[in-house]
Amino acid sequence: MNVILNGEKKEIPSGIDLESLLTHLSLPVKRVAIELNKEVVRRKDWESIKLSEADRIEVVHFVGGG
Repeated sequence: MNVILNGEKKEIPSGIDLESLLTHLSLPVKRVAIELNKEVVRRKDWESIKLSEADRIEVVHFVGGG
């Protein structure tokens, strides 16, 4: 299945949820935010949201500093 991830076309397994997507892509689960089809998704909902063909996903990493 193909989605748009951070502006780039990406092939991912069918039926995958948002939390599993991060693991599949070796992205950190902590300190990230996810936007799905231009709506921010709460962390507690990641596991229950299954992705569909042509979904648009933005993953943003939080970086601390001082």
